[in-house]
This record gives sequence, structure tokens and C-alpha cells, in this order.
Amino acid sequence: MQSFLNDAEQKQSGDQRVERWVFEINSIANDSVAILETYSFEAGKRASRLKACACICRKEKKFYNVSKEIQSLKQRIKDISRKRETYGITNFNSNAGEGPSNQVTTLRRTTSYVDDHDYIFVGLKEVVQTLLVELLKAEPRRSVLSIYGMGGLGKTTLAEKLYNSPDTVSSFPARAWICVSQEFKKMDLLRNIIKSIQGRTKETLDLLERMTERDLEIHLRDLLKERKYLVVVDDVWQREAWESLKRAFPDSKNGSRVIITTRKEEVAERADNRGFVHKLRFLSQEESWDLFCRKLLDVQAMDPHMEILALVMVDKCRGLPLAIVVLSGLLSHKKGLNEWKKVKDHLWKNIKHDKSIEISNILSLSYNDLSTALKQCFLYFGIFPDDQLLGADNIIRLWMAEGFIPRGEERMEDVAEGFLNELIRRSLVQAVDTFWEKVTECRVHDLLHELAIEKALELNFFDIYDPRSHSISSLCIRHVIHSEGERYLSLDLSNLKLRSIMFFDPYICNVFQHIDVFRHIYVLYLDINEGGVIPDAIGSLYHLKLLRLTGIRRLPSSIGNLKNLQTLCVGGLCELSSKTAELINLRHLEAEYSEPLVRISNLISLQVLQGVSCDQWKDVDPVDLVNLRELRMNDIKKSYSLNNISSLKNLSTLTLFCRRGQSFPSLEFVYCCEKLQKLRLEGRIEKLPDLFPKSITMMLLSYSVLKTDPMPILGMLPNLRYLYLFRVYEGQEITCSDNSFSQLEFLSLYDLENLETWHLATSAMPLIKSLCIDDCPNLKEIPERMKDVELLKR
Repeated sequence: MQSFLNDAEQKQSGDQRVERWVFEINSIANDSVAILETYSFEAGKRASRLKACACICRKEKKFYNVSKEIQSLKQRIKDISRKRETYGITNFNSNAGEGPSNQVTTLRRTTSYVDDHDYIFVGLKEVVQTLLVELLKAEPRRSVLSIYGMGGLGKTTLAEKLYNSPDTVSSFPARAWICVSQEFKKMDLLRNIIKSIQGRTKETLDLLERMTERDLEIHLRDLLKERKYLVVVDDVWQREAWESLKRAFPDSKNGSRVIITTRKEEVAERADNRGFVHKLRFLSQEESWDLFCRKLLDVQAMDPHMEILALVMVDKCRGLPLAIVVLSGLLSHKKGLNEWKKVKDHLWKNIKHDKSIEISNILSLSYNDLSTALKQCFLYFGIFPDDQLLGADNIIRLWMAEGFIPRGEERMEDVAEGFLNELIRRSLVQAVDTFWEKVTECRVHDLLHELAIEKALELNFFDIYDPRSHSISSLCIRHVIHSEGERYLSLDLSNLKLRSIMFFDPYICNVFQHIDVFRHIYVLYLDINEGGVIPDAIGSLYHLKLLRLTGIRRLPSSIGNLKNLQTLCVGGLCELSSKTAELINLRHLEAEYSEPLVRISNLISLQVLQGVSCDQWKDVDPVDLVNLRELRMNDIKKSYSLNNISSLKNLSTLTLFCRRGQSFPSLEFVYCCEKLQKLRLEGRIEKLPDLFPKSITMMLLSYSVLKTDPMPILGMLPNLRYLYLFRVYEGQEITCSDNSFSQLEFLSLYDLENLETWHLATSAMPLIKSLCIDDCPNLKEIPERMKDVELLKR
């Protein structure tokens, strides 16, 4: 059925009869999964618990109910088959999803994000400088800088550029960013600003939860009163939204600023009678073409006929950056003139009277071009609140738990990363931050977020609880709750066959009193301040593949029943049951747990382990952790040996943090980690190892306080491409000798207070692309050859 659905969806082409038919099949497929899982779960329990006649009778009744449901499904399938004949639906086959759009896994490592934060500013760099001058001018009055323009012009990206400018960071000790959007709650906005300024300690979060709106307003005023602050209020739709907030921003005549972004001219004009208003312009034809070519994957493959066609299409985008980059991403996946003509014909259908292409048509066409798996991955972004920054690892693990990522020879994590990169290449998702050449944070533009929600509701992919109508689809297998979760839980949820439930309401409680409703779920995502203890009943969620919790003090021993669990993320210090070691399919464990987990070596499927402390690791025998790729360890002391890490033969990323004031023990073990590619060490290093694995490509050292120059040792690493040094060395000279750093491309030198001289041999660093020097006040001169390198010097 799933294979058939893939093909049917690709061929429905806007035919409402077929769309409705596909929707009905999808509903049957979802019900089939739920019924079969119920049977397998009950059968598993029956095999181990045939104890009493009464128990047997109860189970036989459940099996009888399963049988009845299967008979009902068979009848529905017969009805569906008759409808196919009635509608005249033909030409479906089982070769679903074999088109070029599915060939995404091979693209995973070819994506570059170096220019992703700059491409939108083709032709707009002078705007950044103009607005920076306005932001930093010597005007003591608190003033508002308003940026307005239609959706897709780059207002948020421009505001980010201003917010993250080094000059801005150094000028405003207190900074905060909030997104308002169309439906906002003033209390949540006030809380978010306070968290940005004051931090997110448990004491702060508990205090904010108890405050009234008036208390929050007074608290924020007091917090900002003595500080020079910058607050970005992004995506304001109504003037009333700003009016309700501005009382919380005091004017202490110290040069504080507020940046507002909005689509509405009247909101911008009326935000501050003496403020600065900037209307964001459209790109010129030349700038538009430059932007299109920057995002095109293979400009050389564009022959003169294709170029003429592309020029016509880009011109119809009328200088709207989002439309241009999505069009470029779409055409990048179309080979040859005929394919490009088909795109043009689709777009031209909706153009009236020689007007521009509606951006909604470009976005929809790009969405329709995705494979079924990629469509599911894209739609999933609609689940999250508007404009929310999303961790890439979080998204990837959710996709895996939902079953969107096919199993094959390649690791599911790598395939999922390829899917994310593909969506970024098509400009359907924005890469916000990267680390070590991997996307770490991403988001979708609000227009694409609206598209994801629209398509998801059409397909019954997920349903977002609407507290105004106090309703939610009983047919949908994914429920999302953004607010008033207590009201959602008061609904009759008894007959649902939910596959995932996601709470983004931080103030909900008593979720686990309704645990029986969640018996079929794969994903339980609680981005909430639940606190307290999880009941034993959580062990009954047999099918659970991803569990995310925050503020939990203890996990019960029944957690060991969740044999299908792939991802366990627990925010905050938690007492983790020893039964966690029985989660044989666990791939990702992120938890700062308070007790030793000596049987962790049982978790043979584990790929990522984060949050473990040195106290807990010292008694571990990791020889069976054959699949562990990433290890992050805290609170390391010099008195503990780390030599058993050398047993992790497939380890590729290692991050180690010393306890404050402590030194690392011997690091000689690192040489035995033959597949190690990324190494991060934070803490004092009394002696740098003479040898590192040749496989290392990226290294970050901080607070090492070395007495001897580290460059002679690091320079011999044959594959090192990225080197970041922060407070690493107390000496006055560094020397990079001939033929050293043969593959190095990126070098960052931070906070080397005593450094005066940098000796660079002629043949050293032949491939260097980027150099960043920050807070090296005594460095007399940059080597002559480095002056030609793309230089970021602060």
C-alpha cells in the first residue's frame, strides 16, 4: 500500500478525485499499522504472561477486537478499489519514487553552506552599512528602527545581520530577539526577552512561571533600566503588538535600540514618531541574475538557450529574493532545456496580464517536485512554532522515528542528513548555523512554514490543536499542541490512533495522567517544564522510538520496556534507571544523569552519547560499543584515565570538557582512535600528544594554556582542514615550518594575549582560504602571504 501510495501521490497532478482517493488509502494504511502494532504488542505480552484464566479471557477479547477491525479494513479496501474504477484512475505501478528527486543520499557531502548567509545580500550590503550607522549613532534616546517590506524580501535576514554584527555585539551588552507573528501572547514574549537577558537557569524559569503579566513587565523594565540594550521584535503584524510591549522597554537615555520587522507599512511608520523607517527594496535585474546564478548548482551546464529561458523566469520574479533562490533550487534539479521549459510552462499558467510570478506558485511547484520522502520531511517543519530555530540533529532524529528515512546500507543518520541538505539546496529550508561543516541549526521562512501547514492539513499529515474551537482531527495520526495543552487533554482522546504527539506549551502539566491515549505513539515530544517524576506507566508505550523530556528528576525502571526506543533526550540533571541499559535499539542518548551507568556497554546500537561525566565513564568497558560515532564527556579530572576511549574503533567525533580548573590526564590514547575526524578539547593540557590520528580533519582546542608552541605537532596532521585555537598558548611566538598544514583551509586564532610573532614558512598552509584573528593584542604583524587570504580581523 505504501509503495502504491508513493506512485499515486506523484501522479495526482491536482485532480481532486485522485487526491481524495489517495487520502482515503492513506487513512487505511495508517489504521493498518496501528492494528498490526496492537496485535504484536498484545501477542508479546500474552506469550510472557499466561498466568490466569481471567487474564487469558481479557486478551482473547482484545484479539477478537483486532480481528473485527481487520475485517472492517478489508471492506474499506474493497470500497476503495471500486472507487478507482468509478473515477477511472489508471496507470499506477509499483516503481514508486524512482525518479531523480529520490537520488538525494549521494548529494549529502557535496553541499557547501559558506555563502548561505551572504547570498540574500546581493546588492543590499550598502543597506546593512546604512542601518548600522543609524543603530550605532550617538543618540541617547531609546529609538526604534523599523524595517518593512513584503514577505520574501529578507527582512529577518537583514535584522540578523545587524543583530550579529561585531560592532553591534560590542556596543550593546544586553541583546534579545523575539518573534511576534500573527498570534502572540504578551506573557510569552516578555518571558522570552527576560530569558535572553537573564539566562535560563532553573531559578529564573521557576520565577517567571509564577509571575503575572504585570510582574513580568516590571521585572523586564528593572532588568533593562541600567543597561544599554538591543531588542529585535521580528515579524510584527499589528500595531497593537508593539504598543503592548513598548512599556516594558525603558528609556534610560543610554542609546538603547529596538529593531522591528514587519510586512505592514503602517506598523513601521507608527512604531516611533522620531524613529528610523527603512523600506526594503526589490533587487535589480542584474542583482537578481547574480543571486540566481549563485544558488544554481551547475552554472556551466546552462547552455545559451537555457540561459535565455532562465533570464525570462528570473525577470518575472521581479526582484524578490526568496522567489529567486527557490526557482534556482528547483531548476538545479532539472536537466536540459526541455525540463526547464516544463517549469516555465507550469509557472506561466498562473501569470495574468504580464504580471510577475506569484511566489506561492513557485513555492508550490518546488514542493510538488520533491519525492514522497522529502515531502514528508518538509511538511514536518510545519509542526514547529513559526520562526523557531530548530536543531538539525533534533529534526533528523524525529524523521527517523516517524519512519521517513529508508533503511539500507547507509546509516539512517547519514541519509537523513542528506535529506536535510537537499531541502537546503532547494532553498526550502534555511541553514542558520553550521559547525564543523555540518548544519547545526535551521528554520523555514514564514511563507514556506505557511505552505507546509496548508499541505499538511490537506493530506491530514498532522493537525494543530486550535483552542478557540476546542477541536482537533480524530483521523490524524499526529497531534501538535502549541498552547492551552490542558484544554487539549480534556478532550475525548480515547479512540485515537496517534503516532506522535508534540507539546510546545511550556506550562502544561499532568500529561502522563493520560498515558493510555498514547499507546500507539512513535514520538512523545514534550518541550515543556513538566518537572517531577515520570510514572511507571511510560513503560507501556511499547512502540515509542523517540522520547524527549525536560525538567524530569527521575526516569522509572519501566523505561527498560521501550525496546524500540531510538532516541532518549532528557533536559536537566536526571536520575536515570539502570534499566536504560536494556534499550537495545537506542541510537542517541542525551542526558545529564546523576548515577553511574556501568552497563552502558550493553547499548550496542548506540551512535551518539552526550552528557556523560567522567565519574560515570571511568568504570565503563566500551569494547562492545562498536557503533558509537560521537562521544561528549564532561567534568574530566586529571586523576581519571581516559584510555578506554581507545576501544571505540568507529569513533569519529570526540568532545571532552575538563572540570573547571582541572587538567586533562594523558591524551596519548587519542592516537589509537583510527577513525577520529573531529576533536574538541576544552581544558588545561600539560603536554600535547606527539601523535594524533592521521584521520583528523577538524580540531578545536580551548583553555589549553600550553607552555610550548603547538604548531609543530599540529602542522604534521596530513588531513587537517579546520583549526580553531582559543586561549591555547601562553608563549610569544608560533612557528609554521615548511610543508606544514598541507591541507589546512580555515584557521582561527582567538585570545592569544602574549602572542607577538608568527613565523610562516613559504610552503606552509598552501591551501588556506580563511583566517580569523580575534583578541591577539600584541601580535605585531600578520605574515605577508596571509594578507591575501579572506581575512576576518577584529
